[in-house]
Amino acid sequence: MIALIAGRGALPLEICNRLSERPLVCAMAGSEPDALDPEITFRLEQLGSFLARLTSAGVTEICLAGAVSRPAIDPAAIDAETLPMVPVLQAALGAGDDGALRAIMELFESAGFAVRAAHDVAPDLLMQPGVPTRIQPGELDKADAARGTEIVAAMSAADIGQSCAVRSRQAVAVETVFGTDWMLETLIRRPDGQGGVMVKAPKTGQDRRADLPTIGPATVEKAAAAGLSGIVLEAGGVIVLEQEAVIATCDRLGLFLWLRDAA
Repeated sequence: MIALIAGRGALPLEICNRLSERPLVCAMAGSEPDALDPEITFRLEQLGSFLARLTSAGVTEICLAGAVSRPAIDPAAIDAETLPMVPVLQAALGAGDDGALRAIMELFESAGFAVRAAHDVAPDLLMQPGVPTRIQPGELDKADAARGTEIVAAMSAADIGQSCAVRSRQAVAVETVFGTDWMLETLIRRPDGQGGVMVKAPKTGQDRRADLPTIGPATVEKAAAAGLSGIVLEAGGVIVLEQEAVIATCDRLGLFLWLRDAA
C-alpha cells in the first residue's frame, strides 16, 4: 500500500487521477493539498507517531508530492516517538531544499518505508524529448538554452533554485526560495525586453524522488506575459502537468516548448 504525502499545487491530484486505486492521502498541517481531502493530517512534532500509524495501516511505500512550507517546531508538542528524530529534523529545517528532503526521506526509510518518486508512480508525468509545439526554437533560443543550462547547474551548488530566464545569453532572472512564478513575475513587473527563454532542470546531483521541477499551463501564461519566446525543460527531469493544455497554451500564445536532452 502506498501513502501520498500531499502538499499544495496540482501534482498530488494528478498522481491520484493516474492510479488505479486511491493511495492513502496524508498531509502535514499547514501545507494541506488544494484539491484533495487527506485521510490523515499530521504535525511534524508527531512525525514518529505518524509513521507508526502508517505501519499499522499496512503502508509500505511513500510518495512525496506538492509544495510544503517549513513549519516552526513547537518543542512542547514533540511526542515521545518523535523525540529521537529531533536532531535530524532540526538539521533538515536549516538545510537547503534538497538537503532537507534527503534528511526527511532518510527518516522514512529508517522506519521501513520505500520512498518512490512521483514520476515512478505515474511515469507519464514526464514528456519525451523534442518540441511538441508549432513554434520551434531558433538559433538564438538554442544559445540562450545552453547558457541557461549552465546557470542552473551553477545554482545547484548553492541549492537555491531550479530555473532561470536568459535573454541574449544574459541571465535576467533566477529562481530563489520564492519559486518560478515569483521569478517570472519579476520580469512581468519590469518589462525591459522581448525574447529569451526560461530554462528549468533538476539540480545537479538532486535526489529525484522528491521536489522534481514542475510546470503547468499557468507557467506558460506567465512566461508569455514576461515576454519570453519559449520554455526549455530538461527531458526526463521536469514534470509537466496538464500536458495537452500546456502545449495548447504555448501554441495559442506563440511560445515553443522544448524538452531538451541533458547536456
